[in-house]
Amino acid sequence: MNDAGIKDILTSVKSIALVGASKKPERPSYRVMKFLIDQGYDLYPVNPSLAGSELLGRKVYASLSDIPVPIDMVDIFRASDKVGPVVEEAIEKKAKVVWMQLEVINRDAAETAKRAGLKVVMDRCPAIEIPRLALGRR
Repeated sequence: MNDAGIKDILTSVKSIALVGASKKPERPSYRVMKFLIDQGYDLYPVNPSLAGSELLGRKVYASLSDIPVPIDMVDIFRASDKVGPVVEEAIEKKAKVVWMQLEVINRDAAETAKRAGLKVVMDRCPAIEIPRLALGRR
């Protein structure tokens, strides 16, 4: 996706589900989660093993379907071969965007998402793109 498409996504989404959220501050998912919260996004961490606990003041959910509000974007921190079921859940949740993090590439899942009308970003990180495109929200 080109810069204009990424900029459009990052300026239009308000709610983000972060799949693969970690409670370990040294993990990229934790750092990105904190960054996105600091940018003013409504963030919903998803991790079945941490469900019911809190991360950075946010309740952790076991799955996308457990989140009680609509989600604009699903940010995926999972191995590439584990993305398919997350994309299927994002489609069921009626998300608008599926964002696969750095080194997360699954072309089949991306095509499934696109056929369902979702925008797809692969192998990029919003915590890199926001400053690079000068999109600071706060």
